[in-house]
Amino acid sequence: MKYSKEDIWQETKDYISLFIGLTIYALGFTAFILPYQITTGGLSGVSAIIYYATGFPVQYTYFLVNAALLIAAIKILGFRFCLKTIVGTLALTFEFDLFQKLLSDESGQLPMILGDQTFMACVLGACCEGVGLAIVFLSNGSTGGTDIIAAIVNKYRDISLGRALMFCDIAIVSSSYFVFHESQKVVFGFCVLIISMIMLDYYMNSARQSVQFLIFSNKYDEIAEAIGKQLDRGVTILNGEGWYSKEPRKVLVVLAKRREGIEIFRLIHRIDPKAFVSQSNVVGVYGEGFEKLKIK
Repeated sequence: MKYSKEDIWQETKDYISLFIGLTIYALGFTAFILPYQITTGGLSGVSAIIYYATGFPVQYTYFLVNAALLIAAIKILGFRFCLKTIVGTLALTFEFDLFQKLLSDESGQLPMILGDQTFMACVLGACCEGVGLAIVFLSNGSTGGTDIIAAIVNKYRDISLGRALMFCDIAIVSSSYFVFHESQKVVFGFCVLIISMIMLDYYMNSARQSVQFLIFSNKYDEIAEAIGKQLDRGVTILNGEGWYSKEPRKVLVVLAKRREGIEIFRLIHRIDPKAFVSQSNVVGVYGEGFEKLKIK
């Protein structure tokens, strides 16, 4: 299979984004979750529970369990599905180890940066996890662990990925009670889950959000030309008819990134201040100039 320069550049950007997302996740987990003995979801949560109970390093548990899951996943789901998961697993294992060494004090313990403010540590750690995971998912990557289990379950059972992940995370966080015997720790764990999911959804929706313009103007040709040349956006012209006037009208349809909206309004106002414009949000736009259409 041949790859174009555009495909290679897109893959390069995906891997750069993947590493950025993993770094944010690893930093938040190491700085705010581990020192306060808070349990989060996913395989990171399992590794943390084992660490709290036995002292066995998080990164080693994370790597060993992921290695076993990946062997099964490659046979069931195929190597292509697992490639970025393998890269993500190796990178996150390295970063867990790196940040623990960088942040540890002279005694080798991770300091409680925020003192006794456990809930604030919970919030900050969850925010880092949510944003980090969102960047990873937007780059079409994965951190492995329960993602693999959910994908395998989804292949053989009529259970959505989100529901399978939710069941896994609830079981992991709840199991922390058998280590600490404190309901407060379990509550903090669920707070991390909820906040991280909210941040993940918010970041992903913000990154993908686009807008659609319907532009009614007698100077439609000038506006279309300006949008195409100055903003490098495609324009579609629809034939319409005014119900009251019965006169034919040209309607411009433009899809753009949300951040480009103000530039489009300025351009329209400069050419035709009397233009009638409708703007609406769209959930996602896929194709050239927008998010790449990906089918796993």
